[in-house]
Amino acid sequence: MSARLAPLPRTVAREVAREAVETTSAALALRSRPRRNRKTDWARRLVREHVLTVDDLIWPLFLIDGERRREPVAAMPGVERLSVDEAVRAAERAAALRIPAIGLFPYTDPALRDPLGSEALNAQNLVCRAVRAVKAAVPEVGIITDVALDPYTSHGHDGLLHEDGRILNDETVAVLVEQALVQAAAGADIIAPSDMMDGRVAAIREGLDRAGFLDVQIMAYAAKYASAFYGPFRDALGTKLIGDKRTYQMDCANSAEALREVALDLEEGADMVMVKPGLPYLDVIRRVKDTFEVPTFAYQVSGEYAMIQAAALNGWIDGERAMLESLVSFKRAGADGILTYFAAEVAERLKAG
Repeated sequence: MSARLAPLPRTVAREVAREAVETTSAALALRSRPRRNRKTDWARRLVREHVLTVDDLIWPLFLIDGERRREPVAAMPGVERLSVDEAVRAAERAAALRIPAIGLFPYTDPALRDPLGSEALNAQNLVCRAVRAVKAAVPEVGIITDVALDPYTSHGHDGLLHEDGRILNDETVAVLVEQALVQAAAGADIIAPSDMMDGRVAAIREGLDRAGFLDVQIMAYAAKYASAFYGPFRDALGTKLIGDKRTYQMDCANSAEALREVALDLEEGADMVMVKPGLPYLDVIRRVKDTFEVPTFAYQVSGEYAMIQAAALNGWIDGERAMLESLVSFKRAGADGILTYFAAEVAERLKAG
């Protein structure tokens, strides 16, 4: 058994450390000192590689029927469901802050939900009414509408559900085209299919073009993963999911598959692509941007937002710094823009300097 070594006296340890530093400094001459570029705020700003601006932000809003209603979402502190008139006020705030676009997501009255998601095709549904109202009041703000059936189906799936539990792909795509046309006719600027059905981008593009909506853009949820981070979002929409979505949303273990999905959506006519969720998939965002060099977006989803807010409210982290750091990470990964529930708060912060 080896003898136990006695600790060095502190004075000896200090002398050894000093000599080590001097020897290293002499050997390297420390010509390169990276800390010089970090010494002051102005120096750090001067060499900063990635900058978050208000132009990077898309603000998702939840809708609810009624007037003058603002209903808190329990699982998302600071987020509310808004009636159409309140959504118009939010859009006016977005315009004042120069946020480029908002996304609209409906809490559909349970009485209007059915297995076929029929309310999605109603030209007077909550989303369509909100699109028309916002466009009339604040035409300079872009409007992105979600194309999927889950806010409208009684089973909570994005597509039509067969009695044996399968999600019917081609039959669902036909319904999604109708949904996209209804939203485009209401005035939506960007159609964002989030359903992950095969071939839906091509069908929607064909439908929009045939109907004369040549300038309506498509933002494809190209790499959308079957994620545990969507829970608060489903609460916000009041969706009661029967089963799970793993037969059509992507496996969290895969990244090469995301490139195949993006390639297909671009070939089918997508103008821009999205990766969802965001923070757990920064590597996927980077691969997509490097591979395709197209407008690439990320969705900082409800679970990501809720975690930051919950930790901040408990005093465990600095909420504002964590918020900004998380959003800069998207830019560093290659995202051109971010859908985030922090959008208005961040815009206010950036405006204040």
